[in-house]
Amino acid sequence: MTQDMTYARYLALDQLLAAQQPLSDRHDELLFIVIHQTKELWLKEIIHEVLLARRLIAEGDVEPAYKALARVSRIQTVMTLSWDVLATMTPADYLSFRGELGSSSGFQSHQFRTLEYLLGLKDQSFLKFHAEGSDALAQLQAALEAPSLYDVAIAQLSKAGLAVPDAVLNRDFAQTYAPSPEVEAAWLEVYRDTQRYWELYQLAEKLVDLDDALVTWRHKHVLTVERIIGGRPGTGGTDGVGYLASTLRRRAFPELWSLRTKL
Repeated sequence: MTQDMTYARYLALDQLLAAQQPLSDRHDELLFIVIHQTKELWLKEIIHEVLLARRLIAEGDVEPAYKALARVSRIQTVMTLSWDVLATMTPADYLSFRGELGSSSGFQSHQFRTLEYLLGLKDQSFLKFHAEGSDALAQLQAALEAPSLYDVAIAQLSKAGLAVPDAVLNRDFAQTYAPSPEVEAAWLEVYRDTQRYWELYQLAEKLVDLDDALVTWRHKHVLTVERIIGGRPGTGGTDGVGYLASTLRRRAFPELWSLRTKL
């Protein structure tokens, strides 16, 4: 049947282009929907790549993971640029259809929370936004309970002969990762002898690329939301800009940032 395959059929364009269903007659609502649906598609691909990278690193196949991580960083750049498109929407444009959103909120994006969990930013409070038995909750719980991308990277430090405490290697992966002086010291050894630990050094820098891009995305998100709704509460009763600004301090790979002061 591949002989009869068409561009539209292969990409399921009938379903894809029918998935935008504005609830108002306001011109800008379509843009709002397209931006957020596109974000979810990119998140699907990012999760796909991060899962591959995590598996490769856990197996000790570190260098092939670079490609997947580099691809994620580039996707993150595209996602950040998309805020500039959304920022063409004025406050009046948005407020003209905002009521149609009801209690829906980006807080409810299970894919974004899955990505955070995969990177090691684990906060179980986000599970409550998803129904028991749903695919979304199952995906989130799987990511919550499994070792994160950072956990498997730290395990490679130990396998390379660097000192990593058993309490870190065998921790409860569903809990938020707590920075460790010993893990920082191990990464410091990597950065002080890059020739010896070249694969781990390159891995560390790829991870910093991801963290950097995530914070950049969050920062642009804050600016865009502030530009459009100012200090108003977010949909779904969230704190809006105040909450988003607080996330700028989060780092998925904390020791890879703190070690720089000690080099």
